[in-house]
Amino acid sequence: MAGLYFEQFSVGQKFVHSIRRTVTEADNVFFSALTHNPAPLHLDEEYCRQHTEFGQRLVNSCFTLGLMVGISVGDTTLGTTVANLGWDEVRFPKPVFHGDTLRVETDVHELRESKSRPQNGIVIFIHRTYNQRDELVATCKRSALMLRTPRQA
Repeated sequence: MAGLYFEQFSVGQKFVHSIRRTVTEADNVFFSALTHNPAPLHLDEEYCRQHTEFGQRLVNSCFTLGLMVGISVGDTTLGTTVANLGWDEVRFPKPVFHGDTLRVETDVHELRESKSRPQNGIVIFIHRTYNQRDELVATCKRSALMLRTPRQA
């Protein structure tokens, strides 16, 4: 199992995820189409050149959020999570553009026992995403319901 069990996390633990991803035009167009988001900010280059301060299409922020969490999974929760409980404090301080290469860091912010599910614990992660210029482009606080270490019979 690549992911960690609840007891294997500690507050302040930091993960610098080795996977990086260059975001492509196809990623943005397919994701926007699949989620029925017709915003010209994501799909219409001419609109963006003429009517936005960015002069080009922006990558759909929901794609950026999904990618940020997805990159973190292999090191943290792959096979050991029961469910995501929520994403809070989601922020996009800078835009992501086609061709940007993103990397992700994760900190363990909080650990607590689950009151309703004694076989699980809750881990709160802080995820941060940076582009190739080391500019912070996305952050979120994610709460995950995690499996506890299996007991030996």
